Amino acid sequence: MTKQPFTTKEKLEEIAAQFPTPFHLYDEAGIRRNAQALKDAFAWNKGFKEYFAVKATPNPFLIKILREYGCGCDCSSKTELMLSKAIGAVGDDVMFSSNDTPADEFKYAADMGAIINLDDITHIEVLEKTLGCLPERLCCRYNPGGEFKITTDIMDNPGEAKYGMTTEQIFEAFRILKAKGVKEFGIHAFLASNTVTNAYYPVLAGVLFDLAVRLKKETGANIRFINLSGGVGIPYRPDQEPNDIAEIGRGVKEVYDRTLVPAGMGDVAIFTELGRFMMGPYGALITRVINEKHTYKEYIGVDACAANLMRPAMYGAYHHITVMGKENAPSDYTYDVTGSLCENNDKFAVDRALPKIEIGDLLYIHDTGAHGFSMGYNYNGKLRSSEILLKKNGDFEMIRRAETPKDYFATFDCFPEFYNKVLNA
Repeated sequence: MTKQPFTTKEKLEEIAAQFPTPFHLYDEAGIRRNAQALKDAFAWNKGFKEYFAVKATPNPFLIKILREYGCGCDCSSKTELMLSKAIGAVGDDVMFSSNDTPADEFKYAADMGAIINLDDITHIEVLEKTLGCLPERLCCRYNPGGEFKITTDIMDNPGEAKYGMTTEQIFEAFRILKAKGVKEFGIHAFLASNTVTNAYYPVLAGVLFDLAVRLKKETGANIRFINLSGGVGIPYRPDQEPNDIAEIGRGVKEVYDRTLVPAGMGDVAIFTELGRFMMGPYGALITRVINEKHTYKEYIGVDACAANLMRPAMYGAYHHITVMGKENAPSDYTYDVTGSLCENNDKFAVDRALPKIEIGDLLYIHDTGAHGFSMGYNYNGKLRSSEILLKKNGDFEMIRRAETPKDYFATFDCFPEFYNKVLNA
């Protein structure tokens, strides 16, 4: 089995003639189709809203596309809040889901009217001290602990996660917040990452809907929304079946009708904060082969490195690779595909079966549209690449330029003698 690129070798060569490799390329048509599919899948819920996880792909041009489909922004830092505010996402269009949060970030979020999602019960005191009084609407993040399972399959281990309140703490938090004047409540939880199963959201919904009914009964809280957060993943490997968002939406509705409606909570809004699902398949890292090495293994060296895509080096994550122009050629060679960092884990693929690769070939590294560019860094003095949007009509546009040495050295501008010297070196 294989994965299909969303563009052609000819188009990539056209783009590379103007914007040299490496670069991250995004598929506008795919992003739009997916955003509409999510919206359709939850159209049954009057208050449904997707809060795109800005950390996944913090590019305003891409987020503005999602905004056309009613999406808000999920932010976890002040700079993400600033980005959202700059594109007009304020008030109810922003969820601030942070942890170990500096007080000034709480204030910035409150000043722009964002919905604040408290990660810990101790943040109640911090928020009240920072703002002088609590907002009338707040959300609390829940962590049930233990292992999170779907049937007998362990999906993740919330008990080891640093996020969220225990069951006892969230009940206590709701009581405290209600006593302090909070009028509207939300519940949030993230219990598993990158699940490729249509069952995840419905099972999670069951946990949170049951919790919501208990919280309303025992604390009297007016629960206005339940945020299923992220966790709906994508099929990085070609033999994986993608999630069916329509089926997922139907599954959540069944649990909603079974649990919330009989409890008189049929007006509760459903929120999501998807990142990977929204953007992941609609981005690719495009890189050119510049070297080959024949020692104890066969190595292919490309002009990208882990600074452009950290996931394989950091997690051993699999990203499928297409050798452009050789899509139908037999994969009868075995390579390690590497970058040039002085780290042995700077490899996009290890012992990967691929067609014969030659210097100058373009490699299309799949599924980098989320947690790709955004996790980039400058180790070894490597510079982050550009980001290019492939438009619906086949045109393309640079939506972030590549870094230059001036960007790398910019924070030394407090030492003009060195700064000017290095730029002229």
